[in-house]
Amino acid sequence: MNDGTIPTAGEKTAGGRTAIEQSAIDQTATDQTATERAAGGQGPAGVMRPHAEEQYAEELALLAAADERPRPPGWRLSPQAVVTYLLGDGAKITPKYVGPRRLMEVAVSTLATDRALLLLGVPGTAKTWVSEHLAAAISGDSTLLVQGTAGTAEEAIRYGWNYARLLAEGPTDAALVPSPIMRAMRTGSIARIEELTRVPSDVQDALITVLSEKSLPVPELNTEVQALRGFNLIATANDRDRGVNELSSALRRRFNTVVLPVPASADDEVEIVARRVAQLGRALELPEVPAAMEEIRRVVTIFRELRSGMTEDGRTTLKSPTGTLSTAEAISVVTNGMALAAHFGDGTLHPGDVAAGIVGAVIKDPVSDGVVWREYLETVVRERSGWLDFYRAARDA
Repeated sequence: MNDGTIPTAGEKTAGGRTAIEQSAIDQTATDQTATERAAGGQGPAGVMRPHAEEQYAEELALLAAADERPRPPGWRLSPQAVVTYLLGDGAKITPKYVGPRRLMEVAVSTLATDRALLLLGVPGTAKTWVSEHLAAAISGDSTLLVQGTAGTAEEAIRYGWNYARLLAEGPTDAALVPSPIMRAMRTGSIARIEELTRVPSDVQDALITVLSEKSLPVPELNTEVQALRGFNLIATANDRDRGVNELSSALRRRFNTVVLPVPASADDEVEIVARRVAQLGRALELPEVPAAMEEIRRVVTIFRELRSGMTEDGRTTLKSPTGTLSTAEAISVVTNGMALAAHFGDGTLHPGDVAAGIVGAVIKDPVSDGVVWREYLETVVRERSGWLDFYRAARDA
């Protein structure tokens, strides 16, 4: 080394690397840290969608530092602070849910009792979104999740086994593979089940002992797991899908049901769509598309009118399509339109950028929905002032 301390370009550092190699490694680490800070999360750089507790870690920390109200055992925030996290405070805490405050108060207070919470509603009413943020605010961990499907087995609710160890050692603690619900019981956290009514009825009933006794027997080991204080469960279900498995009366009694409605007003829905589209645009690193509010309001208006079977002025009765036309679908249509405008257009969101997405969202059944959409185009869109460009684009699409 030239002065005993600073390596030249070709000389080795203490780690056996050249100075150029070490500089590149240091710069990569610096860039990664900066990227993580810019994303507002604590996970690895490049993650498309950080968990809620990572993405909103700063807001959760601010609420915890200022929270002087009593906290239920095992909770990181008081119930009032959890509701503030969900609904925002108009300043440093951004709203995660736009809707009646009382619904969120009922949901949060339920989780402070010994009853589980069932979030019920049509697709796209933010059931999953709310359950994730509730778990993040209460437990600091939203990842203890069971995804309900027709193929969900009882092991996903209770526990499974590492069969290699089971054959070699017999039933032991080391061979047991805990489910997310068992892990939540052991740590006093919130567990989540998505689409509970899609889970087979006999598997659903595995929850009864967990929710009533707050324990999970493991007869193979002649023991049980008892839930620590702070444990509870949030399940979601939608009441529109076909082929669901209704909850037994015994299981339903162990849930307090909160029905999440579609947004009450067009302004509320426009606000939700605009906020989520902006968040998704940043997460996906889409180029910024200015002046999108007009098209967002147009999409929301179309979805609300077809959903309700009535134009917003109440003068014209409409046929409704077979799909739900949820707020989540409106967000998807606008996000896709922004990508089209940014990458294949002039950078401004035009009616043609959202028309194809709307057609795809409305027409699920090519026969019946096609008739509904064509009638809506000819009787409503064609006659509406300022909508001629959209009419032409939608007709061509």
